[in-house]
Amino acid sequence: MMNQKLVKKTAVFSLLYSVIVMAAVFFVMENRVIFAENRHGDYAAELALNDIETEIPDFDILIDDIHNQETIPRTEGLDSENDLNSDAGLSSSLIFELGSANTNFLIIPLPPGTNTNDITIENHYLNEEMWIFIKNADEDFYANNVISGNRKNITSGFYEGTDNDVILKFALNNIYEYRSIMEEETIYVEFVPPREMYDRIVVIDPAFGGSDFGIIANDLNEKDVTLNIALKLKELLDQTDIKVYFTRLLDNNLNEDKRVRVANNTRADMLIRIECDGDDDSLLNGTTAIYNENFFIPHFGNVELANILEKEVVLSIRGKAIGLKPASQTDSVIANATVPAAAIRVGYLTNAQEAILLNREDYIEKVAAGIYNAIFAAYEMY
Repeated sequence: MMNQKLVKKTAVFSLLYSVIVMAAVFFVMENRVIFAENRHGDYAAELALNDIETEIPDFDILIDDIHNQETIPRTEGLDSENDLNSDAGLSSSLIFELGSANTNFLIIPLPPGTNTNDITIENHYLNEEMWIFIKNADEDFYANNVISGNRKNITSGFYEGTDNDVILKFALNNIYEYRSIMEEETIYVEFVPPREMYDRIVVIDPAFGGSDFGIIANDLNEKDVTLNIALKLKELLDQTDIKVYFTRLLDNNLNEDKRVRVANNTRADMLIRIECDGDDDSLLNGTTAIYNENFFIPHFGNVELANILEKEVVLSIRGKAIGLKPASQTDSVIANATVPAAAIRVGYLTNAQEAILLNREDYIEKVAAGIYNAIFAAYEMY
């Protein structure tokens, strides 16, 4: 009898203990939300957790964040080409804790009740800015709460309210990607150089934009043609594991220094500029590639990239190759790049027949396919 009672007591105790442990696990899981920034879903984020001090809990669960976006202004009136503090009358400075922090993370408090669905992080890399959108938040929260942690990559920060969001805008000292974690109404952001996150990086530069039309002829202008090609190329490259930075995906104009800076500061494998051609002689036609003859890169450089670009585009469109040309002083994007760089001039807008072709969607798709093929051919030569 004693043994039976002891067995029963042991079983009851074990059952109660198991229930308590499982309840504790579910409680922790429900109250812990952790996410790693991953826009394309092709990068398995690995946080350097061993470098995090006790102010940040130990994390053991990672899930992809689907709220990380890039480049294009989120709404009209929020233009990524404007300076960070251009709305000086609407923005207020964020409060930063002074002194160094023994952590890799910038630590951003969130208003009570905020969850991951309320957060969107935008990478405005063209202006070296990070914007964080927080839904249904009171902007006064950031008049009284401090941003702490590692801010060595940040030069300044502002917050402003819109109809539905509070926006935190951080000016950075370079182009970065982000890894982030959210726990207990706090975001932890780590800034990562692109080359540490991606094995393959390409910069695509559709020439001109905005008030700069480029060549205008035969009812076409260069800025529209180059953008149309870039958008078709984006559809193709989005299906790959290549990290691609575009200098524009809208009808806007980025100054040429910033275009070059995107390529140089991301340490891109290659910079490809898309242009058209034009001449007083309306009979001239064909495809040309431009390279920087003043900057030599061993093994694979400007000449090799230009040659591959012209070859693959001409094969794709079944066109005529004019040949390679060294960049002139006006080709500042190509001339100032410190990575393999070339411009592909896809045809003469001043030639009536080529203008007709460059206004056709199927032909634009062939041009984009040629550039796409050139990128992969270039990687085979690396």
